[in-house]
Amino acid sequence: MDKLTKEQRRKNMQAVKATGSKIEIALAKALFASGYRYRKNDKTVFGKPDLTFKKLKIAIFVDSEFWHGKDWEIHKYDHKSNQDFWHQKIERNIQRDKDVNKALEESGWSVLRFWGKDIQKEINLCINKIEEIIKSRNNEFHKDTQRR
Repeated sequence: MDKLTKEQRRKNMQAVKATGSKIEIALAKALFASGYRYRKNDKTVFGKPDLTFKKLKIAIFVDSEFWHGKDWEIHKYDHKSNQDFWHQKIERNIQRDKDVNKALEESGWSVLRFWGKDIQKEINLCINKIEEIIKSRNNEFHKDTQRR
């Protein structure tokens, strides 16, 4: 059974943001401070990534552990109430993430996904991974323009 009343649970769920979460903002600010410019929540890119480098075709997603099912097989039964609903919802999110990754990669995009806790604990590692992809995509881009 839920520890909160229905009204309390409803208020908690209403407070969940689709964009502009603390972890998303933290990553964006760290990238900006490192001199990188990006687009936030670009609706013209399939899957509406949290951050995009459109010219380099890099899509970055910031995923919360709860909504995107981190270690899902281990935490699947942590939900005490309304299990059928939560299992379906989170499994749909996991499948949608896979579908979005596949579609973007087939279109030539590099896709990076970071868990919220990884950003909170190891933001520099996340920035380093992004920088590696930016450098490799920049090299590919410059090779292509030199061939023309």
